[in-house]
This record gives sequence, structure tokens and C-alpha cells, in this order.
Amino acid sequence: MVIPGEQALAERGLRLTPQRMMILEAIEARDDHFSAEEIYAQVRQRYSHMNLSTVYRTLEILEQAGLVTQTDLGDGRVRYHWTEKSRHHHLICQGCGQVIDLEECLLAPLKETLRRDYGFSANIAHVTIFGRCAKCHEV
Repeated sequence: MVIPGEQALAERGLRLTPQRMMILEAIEARDDHFSAEEIYAQVRQRYSHMNLSTVYRTLEILEQAGLVTQTDLGDGRVRYHWTEKSRHHHLICQGCGQVIDLEECLLAPLKETLRRDYGFSANIAHVTIFGRCAKCHEV
């Protein structure tokens, strides 16, 4: 069975090392947002010689290939998400920490306005907007 990430790396002429394949399997098995440290811990259970730097380099390659996006969910570390799972953005409540997924199509008009009015091609791949949810706004 070929994992989509493996195929995408091969199509870009990138080597499919055993470490990269284990990292890809760990990422593709997740449905949530994850940190490099979480992937490292998961892979290290199977392969004790894994280096955290290898995970970071692989995530950078996957991001350049458009297979993962990164975002800051306000917890002080970068989080990643496998793009094949879903394309969405986030609203983060600065009061209670609630994370609300926002559909990608809602930011499409902004992207078009930036292109049309400013000649700016925005990369709106995974946006996080901080503010207050309805419950915290009332307080």
C-alpha cells in the first residue's frame, strides 16, 4: 500500500528513507493538530533511534510540498495538520481557550479582495484568528 505522502515525496524526487516513512505513517494516522514533539514521541516508540531534528526536517519538507500546514493555536508551539484530512481555519477564544473550526470558503472573499485590490497573492492555508467566543464576550 502506498501512502499518499510517500507518493508525493517520490514525485518531487525526494528520498523515501525509513525514518520519513515512519513519520508519514504517524502523521497520516492522526485526525488532529499535532506538534513535532508528539510525532517524535509516537515514532520513537517503534524506532528508538529517531531524532527530533529528523522530525522537524521532515515536517519542513512536507510543508514545502503542501502536504502539511502549520499554525499557532495559542499554546506556545507550532502545530501541524495533514492537508488531505481537511482544509479549515481556527477561531481561538483568548478567554476560555475554545478552538472553533472555520470553513476555508469563508476566507476566499478576503483572498480575492487582496488579489484584486492590492495585487497581493495571499497564502491563506491555515489561519488562526484570536478573539473572544460568545460566552466569554458576555463576561
